[in-house]
Amino acid sequence: MGCDQWREVLSAQLDGEETPAERVAAEAHLSGCGDCRTWYDQAAAVTRRARLSVTVAGDDLTDVILAALPTPAPAPSRRARFALTLRAGLGLIGALQVVLGLSQIGRGANGVHVHAAAGALASGHLWHEAAAWNVAVGAGFLFVAARRTAPTGLVPMLSAFVGTLVLLSVNDLATERVEIARLVSHGFLVAGYLVVVALSRTLPRPGGPANRDRPAGPRWRLPAEEQPESPGLRLLPPPYPGSARAADRWAA
Repeated sequence: MGCDQWREVLSAQLDGEETPAERVAAEAHLSGCGDCRTWYDQAAAVTRRARLSVTVAGDDLTDVILAALPTPAPAPSRRARFALTLRAGLGLIGALQVVLGLSQIGRGANGVHVHAAAGALASGHLWHEAAAWNVAVGAGFLFVAARRTAPTGLVPMLSAFVGTLVLLSVNDLATERVEIARLVSHGFLVAGYLVVVALSRTLPRPGGPANRDRPAGPRWRLPAEEQPESPGLRLLPPPYPGSARAADRWAA
């Protein structure tokens, strides 16, 4: 058995956990091993000092430790959860709008939903323009859904586009120039527009209350050059030159 194993037995002996046979064998080993005897003397001194030392009550650091812990993130408010739901729905609508535009590009101008027209209006270019608009609006919906700021800049353009589209669709439907199935495809656009308007009133704006506490100017500044100290005034003892008490040798 090596010295490491004997020192485990000696450590148990210091704690009073050895057996009588281990005590006799350890004493026999100490009589012939100087290194273990030195180690045992040092371990016994440390054990005696630890047992005889007086425990001093220190300062209560509970408040300091609790203050150093990271502050738990507050639970999202009802308004934040509602905005997250709107963003998720807008992302889905945007993806469907993009798919609709790409499918229109794939079908071309020979689809079943082509408006009755003559000349250049019946060409495929007008169909491609409508498909490009659907893809662009869907990409805009996806962009707004990925951001956390209010989409106020997109509302005027979408309002004009959706308003004009609704008026033209009602006129085409009244004159029987378009099928109802064609108008159903505009439902994604109208739904996305309503979600964007709701997000513009729910999400914080760039100049809203969240930024009011920020300083208006930049937080960094260049160190100004040290200005040399101006020399102080030097007072002369009276009589001062030019005063009435000064003697004027050239006086008449």
